[in-house]
Amino acid sequence: MGNIQIVTDSTAYLPREIAKEKEIEVVPLSVYFQGKVTNEGFPGEFESFFEALKTSEDFPTTSQPSVEAFQSVYEKAIACDQEVITIVISAKLSGTYNSASVAAKMVDERRISVIDSETTASNLRILVERAKELVDLGKTRDQIVKTIKEDQRRMSINLTVDTLDYLKKGGRLTDVQAFIGSILNIKPIIALKEGKLVPVGKARGKSRAIDMMIGNIPVDVKMISICQILNIEEAKEIKGILAIKFPQAVINIDDLGPVIGAHLGPKAIGICFLW
Repeated sequence: MGNIQIVTDSTAYLPREIAKEKEIEVVPLSVYFQGKVTNEGFPGEFESFFEALKTSEDFPTTSQPSVEAFQSVYEKAIACDQEVITIVISAKLSGTYNSASVAAKMVDERRISVIDSETTASNLRILVERAKELVDLGKTRDQIVKTIKEDQRRMSINLTVDTLDYLKKGGRLTDVQAFIGSILNIKPIIALKEGKLVPVGKARGKSRAIDMMIGNIPVDVKMISICQILNIEEAKEIKGILAIKFPQAVINIDDLGPVIGAHLGPKAIGICFLW
């Protein structure tokens, strides 16, 4: 056990075994779907949700973790004489940052740092694992927070979808926009900018959208993660292309879970990168 406890939320999509091995606390968001509330869970546990989503008339809603959920984690760490660094999903996408911050004030804000990552998914995972590496190197809480905030400025996420249906169901497209887009086979490119998901382009067909996403990656990129939903084969194809184009980069394939993935739908693809 280190002298600093790293805490994150479930949208980092950190595999359960890695969280356990690295002693990273994961506080889950919750999903309300088909009359049931469940914790989001971990990669490897999402397939049944997305298979049900394909045929369901119901559309899921999500909730941030409670203040009490973070409070419990903090109290456990403080009782073990640890400091805490919490890194969570963008405050513009979820109220998770607010819950984590309120809990810190309730427990001991002098020993707890809460960081709005302004990102999510694989980029959040990168920040969390980087923070843990710095803990293991003996860095102080202030040093780690400073490094993580510097890394945040060198990150981006681009996403595209297989169908516009889920963007429509989630209220991000009107019926007319979705209909016209489907007829013309238009695929939007969505980016995370200043913590918000915003449209940054569109292409005729998914392959062209992915080409445009690859074109947005800087030549000096260090880490790339392909995020996918029930789409591992396409993700592997993209990884092969990226490995040739960016031989210096570390490239991984990660899952997207229900909280982020419900608005994108099965077969969606994201490319996260750090330069």
